[in-house]
Amino acid sequence: MKKSHILSAVAGVALAFSAVSAFAQDFKIGLSNGWVGSEWRTQMIDEAKAAAEAWKEKGVNVTVEVQSANVDVPGQIAHVRNFISAGVDAIIINPNSPTAFDPVFAQAKEAGILVIATDAEVSSPDALYVGIDQKAWGAAGAEWLAKTLDGKGNVVAINGVAGHPANEMRVAGYREVFAKHPDIKIVNEVNANWDQAQGQQAMQNLLATYPDINGVWVQDGMAAGAWKSIMDAGKTDSIAATGEIRKDFIDLWTKDKLNSGASVNPPGVMASALNVAVLMLQGKELKEPAEAGQYKNAMYLPIPFIDSSNLEEAARQLEGKPGYYSYTSALSIADAEALFK
Repeated sequence: MKKSHILSAVAGVALAFSAVSAFAQDFKIGLSNGWVGSEWRTQMIDEAKAAAEAWKEKGVNVTVEVQSANVDVPGQIAHVRNFISAGVDAIIINPNSPTAFDPVFAQAKEAGILVIATDAEVSSPDALYVGIDQKAWGAAGAEWLAKTLDGKGNVVAINGVAGHPANEMRVAGYREVFAKHPDIKIVNEVNANWDQAQGQQAMQNLLATYPDINGVWVQDGMAAGAWKSIMDAGKTDSIAATGEIRKDFIDLWTKDKLNSGASVNPPGVMASALNVAVLMLQGKELKEPAEAGQYKNAMYLPIPFIDSSNLEEAARQLEGKPGYYSYTSALSIADAEALFK
């Protein structure tokens, strides 16, 4: 399929597509994932592949080329360059940096390639973001914890990968919420790299140092480990902590009636981005320009929240799934079509 050359302005971003793009029924999309440290990322890729397959029922052939590996920022920039060389029509990336991709995204635009970031926002004026507001994600868990603690108590935070854009926005979200509650004191913040074992060890260390803590703000990928340390210490009745969206944790949460609440960052965000990308490649225009967020290029998706009021419903969605499977949601093709004129 020939590269596109028509100018289409979306969210104030000038993106080039060919006249045939609006009518083309074959698209090749590159998926870049620069970190593979959790099953969440594997599910993210699998859901995006399934979304591509679903387009066949619409008579649209969407093929995906996946580059998924633990790489540093230069390594992920190489992913993008490989996709440019392969002549893809669009690139969907879960980026390892908010700012480092600006030059290579400009190269993609010059080649007539649509770029959409997901899960973590990017500063490039040549890309859109389709995903949740990570700051709001962090704030939602903090609001739940503050309410559960009646606005007072000692809290610790267990964060993900230091410097990762999604992690930094989540941290900003909970700090902003807790700053509104002068009787809540953050006694320590540590990083456990979205790893369950590291989360468990971090929580064990924090309990040894701060035996009187009342609350724990912890991110997905580590909450199950943190809760294991809380349970091992016999403190399930005295500590409230944010939780996980994985089936194994939701099963534990249900069985032991844990005092928990979980913001949902669905693995389906990349599938949502793919459905938006296909419609844009078909030449369709968004009803509302994607200009939210700090870089004014974001389309934010809803952030579900699981607590005692809907825990049973979440558990039902996960029936029959393996323990590592995460509660998820995504824009269906019909949902995405409703966003376009």
